[in-house]
Amino acid sequence: MIKPIRVAVNGYGVIGKRVADAVKAQKDMTLIGVADVATDWRTRVLQTKGVPLFAATPKAFDELRAAGRRTAGQLDDLLGEVDVIIDCTPKHVAADNVPLYRARSLKFILQGGEKHAVTGHSFVAEASFETAVGRQATRVVSCNTTATVRTLSALKRAGLLQRARGTLLRRATDPWESHKGGIMNTLVPEPEIPSHQGPDAQTVDPDLDVVTMAVKVPETIAHLHYWSVQMTRPVDKEEVLDAFRSSSRILLMKDAYGLDALNAVKELMADRGRSRGDLYEVALWADMLTVQGDELFYAYMVDNQAIVVPETIDAIRALDGRETSGRRSIAATDLAMGIDNDLFAGNRV
Repeated sequence: MIKPIRVAVNGYGVIGKRVADAVKAQKDMTLIGVADVATDWRTRVLQTKGVPLFAATPKAFDELRAAGRRTAGQLDDLLGEVDVIIDCTPKHVAADNVPLYRARSLKFILQGGEKHAVTGHSFVAEASFETAVGRQATRVVSCNTTATVRTLSALKRAGLLQRARGTLLRRATDPWESHKGGIMNTLVPEPEIPSHQGPDAQTVDPDLDVVTMAVKVPETIAHLHYWSVQMTRPVDKEEVLDAFRSSSRILLMKDAYGLDALNAVKELMADRGRSRGDLYEVALWADMLTVQGDELFYAYMVDNQAIVVPETIDAIRALDGRETSGRRSIAATDLAMGIDNDLFAGNRV
């Protein structure tokens, strides 16, 4: 019997706690433990789940003990027990942890807050799984970049993509931190065109002709993207929808469903029993999608807290190297996490 991949998560925040739960749901993985520095409700909740807690720093070890948290050791102890570490610590902290992972020849995954150069590889399962197989490290790109690559890759696989231009309406902060900051009664344009998401998508697929513009908006539920795509030839709308249907991680939503806004989609995910109401897919309004000759226009929603979670699971398998097929890994992850591009059984778009 093949032993499961031994996985650890460093950082139990917005992404880390979701990744930890997703690892536990996989048949071919086992969650060895989680490292963190927090002494508040976050690590209290973690320990109610029976997951071993390790102190991410020596200082945190003393603080966690003082706060009454049961610790299984420090980060170095955890690293000695695992095959793959997923670093979900805040931006730039992960890059500082990389020497620890490399010193142990440990396979590691970073998140999109770090630069491509730190790992030399950027990951979206449908676009770059095979090039990650057996590597020591990869970087799962940001939520916005993940959505961009997913949708454009679907068009590219269908032979329809020539170039793409997108406008991103970006949530101001994560919902759980909305009391600490964010913006109100204003919009904040990202100061450069292209915004960073387009060049970031090209770290996954250098062949993408993509330009993005972004603006921060005063809400926290999710991001909203609008895209204008020059296709390789004139097509009808159904051919475009078929291209998007080729991805299990793109949801096509009919107007008849009444999913008129971001909050309605999140409520649907909660009603479907998704953990934390998470939307792992790109949720694209199918009836809004418009084709004019060889031009394509569409819009979709991106759950900034959840979309990268299935990608991270696939990245674990890629680095481990026992699974060499992105298609098979995606199918296994989707099954374990209840991902299906059919919103309602038997009611395909």
